[in-house]
Amino acid sequence: MFSATNLFCERDERVLFTQLNFTISAGEVIQVQGANGSGKTSLLRILAGLNADFTGDISWQGQAVNRRRETFNAGLFYLGHSPAINKTLTPLQNLRWYCACHGFSDDTAIVLALADLGLAGYEHIPCHQMSAGQQRRVSLARLQLSVAPLWILDEPFTALDKQGVADLEQCIDTKVRQGGAVILTTHHALQLQCPVRVINLDELQGVGA
Repeated sequence: MFSATNLFCERDERVLFTQLNFTISAGEVIQVQGANGSGKTSLLRILAGLNADFTGDISWQGQAVNRRRETFNAGLFYLGHSPAINKTLTPLQNLRWYCACHGFSDDTAIVLALADLGLAGYEHIPCHQMSAGQQRRVSLARLQLSVAPLWILDEPFTALDKQGVADLEQCIDTKVRQGGAVILTTHHALQLQCPVRVINLDELQGVGA
């Protein structure tokens, strides 16, 4: 489904990673690990097409991403550190906007997605009145609505309580069982039913790291 070959990235004259190679297929999970500042977020932004400061090759379904950008973007769901929601809007309004951007409208699916993440009864409350963990759940509810086969998630468990962590892990397991693929960073010890491959960036730094 997706592959990276000989990726190299440096920041402020410090090598973050070099000779990074991997492939991910349907039904797989890759966890990117490394110390703070090792380049985890930089790597995920490179993979998602949000950072061009690297060398190497990235392919989607066997072809270079830069030659299939529109198709790749349609097949990707990226979630960064920020919840990426409008806090003046309600969860229902935020997710309606997300659905509209992807060409569909389904309030029933939105309500079910919020309920699956423990937000039943919060549909009409402005997000700025919600806790950081609840705001994160609103953002993560988009996963339930996404049909993209590849998820790239940067620290998705941030601000979640124990139940929120379990709900997200179940969501990831379901995605993988349905033939999706997930690349994520987290310091959380994953408790998934599916196998997880690990890329440790601490092992891929150059001599000057």
